[in-house]
Amino acid sequence: MTLRRVLLVEDDRDLRDTLALALRQFGLEVIEAGSGGEGIQRFNDEEIDVVVTDLKMPGMSGLELCLRVRENRPDVPVIVLTSFGSLDTAVAAIRAGAFDFVSKPIESEMLKIAIDRAIAHRALASEVRWLSKRLAESERFGEMLGRSAPMQEFYRQLDAAANSDAPVLLLGESGTGKEMAARALHQRGRRPNGPFCAVNCAALPGALLESELFGHVKGAFTDASRDRRGLVFEANGGTLFLDEIGDCPLEMQAKLLRALEERKARPVGGDREVPFDVRLVSATHRDLEAAIDDGRFRQDLFFRLCVIPIRIPALRERGEDVLLLARAFLDLFAARAGKHTMSFTEAVAARLLDYDWPGNVRELRNAIERAVALARSDRIGVDDLPERIRDWKRERIEVAPTDLRELVSMDEIERRYITAVLTALEGNKSAAAKVLGFDRKTLYRKLARYGLESA
Repeated sequence: MTLRRVLLVEDDRDLRDTLALALRQFGLEVIEAGSGGEGIQRFNDEEIDVVVTDLKMPGMSGLELCLRVRENRPDVPVIVLTSFGSLDTAVAAIRAGAFDFVSKPIESEMLKIAIDRAIAHRALASEVRWLSKRLAESERFGEMLGRSAPMQEFYRQLDAAANSDAPVLLLGESGTGKEMAARALHQRGRRPNGPFCAVNCAALPGALLESELFGHVKGAFTDASRDRRGLVFEANGGTLFLDEIGDCPLEMQAKLLRALEERKARPVGGDREVPFDVRLVSATHRDLEAAIDDGRFRQDLFFRLCVIPIRIPALRERGEDVLLLARAFLDLFAARAGKHTMSFTEAVAARLLDYDWPGNVRELRNAIERAVALARSDRIGVDDLPERIRDWKRERIEVAPTDLRELVSMDEIERRYITAVLTALEGNKSAAAKVLGFDRKTLYRKLARYGLESA
């Protein structure tokens, strides 16, 4: 077992020898110093668990020594020895950061008890710091924040995917933070020092998207006054993030697939293909399997992109993460506005937890930013929230008749429930299948059976 190391700083040689002998007999390793200056030097040179110092010493006093220790190593407790066991002395020692003080004449047993308490306190403080760090790490992944079970599982999947260069497809509703997840994959992956380049495939028509991704040469089209490098080359050695890949035009999908398969691309108007090396991360809020069935997305491109599919939980699935995020946004926007002591009323907290958050984290962020800007006091009230949140009421889905005179079959109840789920999920058949507990083929059979193919 490792001996606990005590730095004993005492200018009285006889007292120092006596205390050092007693402490060694208690099983402690003692490092001696005859002055405050020597004590600081030994403290800087040695690994120390506890400092025991006299208060009155020539040159550097015990209080000054205590302050120096606290500045450099606040985790190391200091015990002050004093001949003046007054309240003023105790207060001065505590204000200087001392853990405890022992009055002279020193009883070795009392000093040992104080040292044991100091060591136990340091061990407990170290454990608290470790647990706090683990809690903070469990709440965050990159810039994302959340401690709920769905987010912990999401973090686990991201962490596993980060150790691979395989393409990742991030699935989830709009506003859940797909680009933040892509950046976290980049930062924790094998290419953190490489570039991260993102393009929104829904924001550009096919021709412009091709130029954005693959670049163009001068004169390739009317406005091409100079050569331009595409993002697949800008991201070389790093990560290329294709956001809203489900909205990529069909004519562009074939060109993208070929480039990804060949790992080289030809700039628009160019006469040769140029190789590139990127880690590919894509994201969409679309149901790509339904888009494949409808002929709006290529199945071969889907398989190329969806090597590792990861779904980001919607905010309504994350429980009290809503309040964790709201508090973080409140602190952020309050600091920006110079309002550093803002808080939520209990009614606001209840409303935030109850609301369905169709816009997810993006909607929550906007709501808190608005509330901070419009709040007339340092307490955010319900009236400071957007109207859609203030007035929102959770709707009950009635699938069975409440009037016993309307007797219907189990098939009719199932038809109504499937319709209600599809309506609530805005027609997302993949999500509906998960809620209903069906596989996709079963859901499509039931949709055909009940005449709901267009639902």
